[in-house]
Amino acid sequence: MSELDVSTVSTAPSPLLLADGSPAAEAWSLDPAHKHLNHGSFGAVPLVVQHEQNRLRAEMDRSPGVWFPGLPARVAAARGSIAAFLRVAQEDLALVPNASGGASVVYANVPARPGGEVLVTDHGYGAVTMGAQRLARRWGGTVRTVRVPLDADEDQAYEAVLAGITDATGLIVLDHITSATARWMPVERIGRVARERGIPLLVDGAHVPGLAEDPLAGLDCDVWIGNLHKFGCAPRGTAALVARGPLRDDLHPLIDSWGAPEPYPARFDTQGTVDVTSYLAAPAALDFVEHTWGWATARAHMRTLADYAERIVGDAFTQLTGADSAVDVGMPVNALRLVRLPDGLGTTHADADALRDRVAAELGVEAAFTSFGGVGYLRLSTHVYNTAADFEYFAEHCVPVLGAWARTQHVAHLASQ
Repeated sequence: MSELDVSTVSTAPSPLLLADGSPAAEAWSLDPAHKHLNHGSFGAVPLVVQHEQNRLRAEMDRSPGVWFPGLPARVAAARGSIAAFLRVAQEDLALVPNASGGASVVYANVPARPGGEVLVTDHGYGAVTMGAQRLARRWGGTVRTVRVPLDADEDQAYEAVLAGITDATGLIVLDHITSATARWMPVERIGRVARERGIPLLVDGAHVPGLAEDPLAGLDCDVWIGNLHKFGCAPRGTAALVARGPLRDDLHPLIDSWGAPEPYPARFDTQGTVDVTSYLAAPAALDFVEHTWGWATARAHMRTLADYAERIVGDAFTQLTGADSAVDVGMPVNALRLVRLPDGLGTTHADADALRDRVAAELGVEAAFTSFGGVGYLRLSTHVYNTAADFEYFAEHCVPVLGAWARTQHVAHLASQ
């Protein structure tokens, strides 16, 4: 493939800079030998936040006998800062290690519905859906999976989920932003129906903190969970669980510790000798982005860069294969986009993960590959440290290699017939 002329695609957005004029990426310790295009999976922790967590760990190890008895008050203070960022009441927010852990809290505490159904969609995050399946087995019931077309708009997605609700529905589990398909779901509208019918609703908002200014505005659900270590850039193992409905006061952490007699959410603040320095350092991450650029500016950069990345990478694949690589996800996300891969690549979850690992090892690019409905996709992620050059590199250097891998795979498949 000849060098891509990106000037014919769109104007490259300007990179964000630090206060001293240096590139934003210098605030992170990311491996300079890699291109980092997968912030949406594991996040990236700014150096200042790493230093703060290390300082807290040193304090913990210097005097554990003082540290652990005083920890609940410090966790409560961190909850206050995080609640302000998410624009929710502090008394509604508990801290958990990740969104999957938050879902497990709900599965462990939701009222039993013998023979009932747990309603999920085919866009659901695998680990959370697995937990729903285990809950359904405990109930002696089933999981009902609603099919939502990838390109469904808000009305179509709403109608699809609504049609899946039955008299047996004991819990609805719905993504706010889907992981594999990088789209929003109409959780606000479904939440109103669930409340009217008295059905608990769990909203998996793993990717949402940092991408929405007011994530829970207009949303009526029993529990919402969101990872702060993705777009919020907090240390990994930091997530918020927000509970507002009838289920709220019956939620208990997965570890019963000395805080067990406390009311929600204070009972989550005491977890024995678990290292929760990630919780305590999370406000430093949120403040770092706010004080350096402002979250509104950060979100605008992510969206503009995602528009550019989607166009140039998608056009590169289209130019290579002759097939349209653009993907209509119905309700697109500002910092997450899908581009269709050449036929045969990443068509299953296992194949997509293997492709992710191979691209990192052989091409020096950390990227996310997903599958949905037997089709493989590249999921593009943007953050403040990303630049147009990151995605130009992928379009010019990685797309041709992926095309070659697809052709080789196709030839091997034909030979095996």
